[in-house]
Amino acid sequence: MITFLFWTLITLCFYLYFGYPVLLVLVGLLRRRSVSKKDITPSATLLIPAYNEEAVMAAKLDNVLALDYPRQKLDILVVSDGSDDDTEAIVRRYSQQGVRLLALPRRGKASALNTAVPHVRGTIIVFSDANTMLEPDALRILVQSFHDPEVGGVCGNLTQRSARQSDSVRKGDSLYWRYDKFVKRMEGYTGSITFAAGSLYAIRRELFVPISDLGAVDDVAISSQVVKQGYRLVYEPDAVCYEEEAASTEGEFRRKSRLVNIGLRALLATGILNPFRYGFYAWQVVSHKLLRRLVGYFLIAILLLNMILVLNNASMLYRLTLLTQIILYAISLAGYLLRRSPWGQKKMFYVPFYFVMVNIAAMVGVWNLLRGERIVSWQPVRE
Repeated sequence: MITFLFWTLITLCFYLYFGYPVLLVLVGLLRRRSVSKKDITPSATLLIPAYNEEAVMAAKLDNVLALDYPRQKLDILVVSDGSDDDTEAIVRRYSQQGVRLLALPRRGKASALNTAVPHVRGTIIVFSDANTMLEPDALRILVQSFHDPEVGGVCGNLTQRSARQSDSVRKGDSLYWRYDKFVKRMEGYTGSITFAAGSLYAIRRELFVPISDLGAVDDVAISSQVVKQGYRLVYEPDAVCYEEEAASTEGEFRRKSRLVNIGLRALLATGILNPFRYGFYAWQVVSHKLLRRLVGYFLIAILLLNMILVLNNASMLYRLTLLTQIILYAISLAGYLLRRSPWGQKKMFYVPFYFVMVNIAAMVGVWNLLRGERIVSWQPVRE
């Protein structure tokens, strides 16, 4: 039984990181679904949620006002969730350029979006974070997919720019984003991606469903409703936006553990895990967004089971698997200690370090969710 469980968990971890992308490729080859695009410019409201974003708000508004999109078709709405810095004052300075401000008391991002959506004017709602900068043609490219009547939501392509000062976590994060974008592209070929990312995504206005659990992450809660209503949620790699890379391990650890907490809360509230109702999409969500968050717990179980097998079995195979794990964790620890040094920038150190760090953060997020932690208000991390 111990042997069976040991190899089952190893196989499961291998599947989640390598087998799942291969499965997507195979399914995509069997039923590749394209998107009918056209250079259209529907009326759109760019909705920017903000809480104490004075450091980036002026740059954000300058950026969106310079977009290559007909100005008369673009409505810009900033919803402030009780900002107590100069965020709202900055937005008001742009009122003559058509930027609208909805100032609300502090209730959390999900509540702010629920309140703001009835104020949108466009047929397409475009969600974008305050610290995300868009390429001039990003919005025009993003909405092209709405020419396809089956498409209900489109996710843009987040590309990261190097932070001015950062440790090796930025390289691990960059590698992870390249991997995740490949998975998104493959998911799109099968029908829909799992969820959109809050940096840049758009949905048809009539498909917005108010977020019921205000402690859930908004992009998961909102974009999943597109698929639940029978529409496709697709990825547009040419709609490019930028954010600064993670600056420190500590900040990234806090961010990821928080996102796992509110992300899983949203996922469990969506009701889309039933494969009999949602087919292959439900399997995508389980593989990409649910089980991946549990890998840290699987790895601990694998290590403990391996120790038991070594104690009870003299096989060289189990000694080698145990030694491999010990070496992996030793290198990851070295990567953490060297994260601010030139040695820490080498792939042999930052890849194991980032892998372990991300999974520990996910474990913390899952544990906090299980013990009832509910995050409604959020504090942007701007290092």
